[in-house]
Amino acid sequence: MLHPIERLPEDWAETLARWGEPRYRAAQVFKWIHARGVLDPDAMTDLPKRLRARLAEEGLQPTMEVALHQRAEDGTQKLLLQMGDGRAVESVLIPQGSSGAEDPVGGDEPEDGRPVTQCISTQVGCAMGCVFCASGMAGLKRQMSAAEIVSQLFVGRGLVDEGDRLRNVVFMGMGEPLHNYDAVSRALRLMFHPDGLGFGTRRVTVSTSGLIPEIARLGEDFGGKVQLAISLHVPDDERRSALMPINRRYPLSDLMKALRRYPLPKRRRITIEYTLVAGYNDELADADRLADLLKGMSAKVNLIPMNPVPDNPLGPPPWSVVEAFHDRLWDRGVSTFVRRRKGDDIAAACGQLVLAGEKKKIRVKVPVVS
Repeated sequence: MLHPIERLPEDWAETLARWGEPRYRAAQVFKWIHARGVLDPDAMTDLPKRLRARLAEEGLQPTMEVALHQRAEDGTQKLLLQMGDGRAVESVLIPQGSSGAEDPVGGDEPEDGRPVTQCISTQVGCAMGCVFCASGMAGLKRQMSAAEIVSQLFVGRGLVDEGDRLRNVVFMGMGEPLHNYDAVSRALRLMFHPDGLGFGTRRVTVSTSGLIPEIARLGEDFGGKVQLAISLHVPDDERRSALMPINRRYPLSDLMKALRRYPLPKRRRITIEYTLVAGYNDELADADRLADLLKGMSAKVNLIPMNPVPDNPLGPPPWSVVEAFHDRLWDRGVSTFVRRRKGDDIAAACGQLVLAGEKKKIRVKVPVVS
């Protein structure tokens, strides 16, 4: 049974018909929830009292609350969100332009207000086991529902600074979005609906470590209009498998074929995320391998100096190495941008606040490839 927050207008029309309510109320209910972010039925003033009571009986209420709210000097806001079962996930609000970073999904500047990007989570923890990532260090605890995924935006929208506007969404928080495909796809449909949050498809990016069947499914279900980002990080199978176990199941040759089949609309590009790990994947030869891998593909590269994680011996390279890597890719004809770290003073890398609350200390071995 769908949670009230997960229902699209057509779902509400069917539900209200069963309740003996007129179908036109469906648009009203949906707009209250998704356009206005109102989750208290008593505040839905243009609905009859009997319907408001029924909505309360059906469990229409917030799915999470802010357990911790931190603000960095650069304006980044980090949220620790606690859900009904006591589990917590993280979300980050990132104002554009505070450090010269590019808009993560591209596009023109808005007519009013500084644009803010919200990074949202899709799982409590993660099962992928990438050794440089804080989110997966404690493993997967459970999947998030579509209601919980979308609710992060309700919270975020209420916390953006006056004059700013929540404009972009990136599925780059805790978890592997495509490992929770059904909930994520419903959340996307809710987010895109013009009577609700109303995000354009160019404004939402889904990141994946490379689940090939689900990449194909996402392309088919949304016509390739959902912005796709790939956590690549290493340009060869041996080292990528050491960093990212998913590569053993879906090696690079198969992943590249899947990306070339993704039905991109014209003038769209797949984003290749490449986390630079000092002494592991940051040599100029790695930049050349990456350029060869992407030859002929409509793609851009986001270089991400690794966020330091407690109890993890891996770390970012010096800035001179980042610049040299960037310049080599540009020289090879690859559009490349550096994602400057934000919110370092509040542990803004997704998973760090949750990891800090884990009682068990988790240590990561540096992968060694012969």
